[in-house]
Amino acid sequence: MTDQLILLLTIFALAVFVGFEIITKIPPTLHTPLMSGSNAISGITIIGAILSTSAGSPWLTGILGFLAVGTATINVVGGFMVTHRMLGMFRRKD
Repeated sequence: MTDQLILLLTIFALAVFVGFEIITKIPPTLHTPLMSGSNAISGITIIGAILSTSAGSPWLTGILGFLAVGTATINVVGGFMVTHRMLGMFRRKD
């Protein structure tokens, strides 16, 4: 059990590092167009988190799955709000 936990924590730490490196290398002019893609990825994350939460595994998996659903939902809603506001900047003024 501890070997599997160490493996999962290692994968998580590597994912955090790679994600941070990728995000910091994107120029600011590309951040808003990439929001739509990140919203789609967060939608996939929500589905995966729901599936892992309902897998009937130990209580830790349920708690982490619930937290993943919550944070991914916040990310999707916030991303759509930012995208909507950005697109509003390009509308014609009456």
